[in-house]
Amino acid sequence: METIIRAEGLSKSYQMGEVTVEALKEASFELYDGEFVVMLGHSGSGKSTLLNILGGMDSPSGGSFWYKGTPVDTMTNRQLVDYRRKTVGFVFQFFNLIPSLTARENVQLAADIAPNPLDIDEILELVGLKERAGHFPSQMSGGEQQRVAIARAVVKNPDLLLCDEPTGALDLSTGLAVLELLQDYNKRYHKTVMIITHNTAIGQIAHRVFTMRDGRGS
Repeated sequence: METIIRAEGLSKSYQMGEVTVEALKEASFELYDGEFVVMLGHSGSGKSTLLNILGGMDSPSGGSFWYKGTPVDTMTNRQLVDYRRKTVGFVFQFFNLIPSLTARENVQLAADIAPNPLDIDEILELVGLKERAGHFPSQMSGGEQQRVAIARAVVKNPDLLLCDEPTGALDLSTGLAVLELLQDYNKRYHKTVMIITHNTAIGQIAHRVFTMRDGRGS
């Protein structure tokens, strides 16, 4: 399988007064094209820090990582914006939808900035919201809002979909439906999906599972 992300010795530290907090400690791994990966870890284990670095939203204090052989940690701000726009999709625990826009308009906004977006109607159908496309977030359940957030992320046609506790704000049955949706997307479009979570049960659906403890991965 083609390596899409290669990380070597990724570290991140923060200075809080006189105390240095090491959020990430020399994480090294590879992500492959089209795989479904789950990264497990308790709160404070460093998994969100790692996701933010891989997504180009934060920079490492040490180490390096590459996207298809291109170094990301040394990119300029403009290059990072391009990387986030073209390469990465984000799904967060809280949906971050624009309340004044309908479901379709929220998805359209993401499609408009992507160089090679997927068909909006096709994606709305994939997430089961084609009939709800004209509704505003306030008219939708939490599960429906998360489906809009997923549609917004995947319509960009990203090579890498990063999901930060995507079921954390949902009840059990709705969370399972969202996970099935992410699996369907992974299989249908052969895109790499990484989910970070503290829920060990989610690891059962992954091709591979990483575990984060005290900023270190295994």
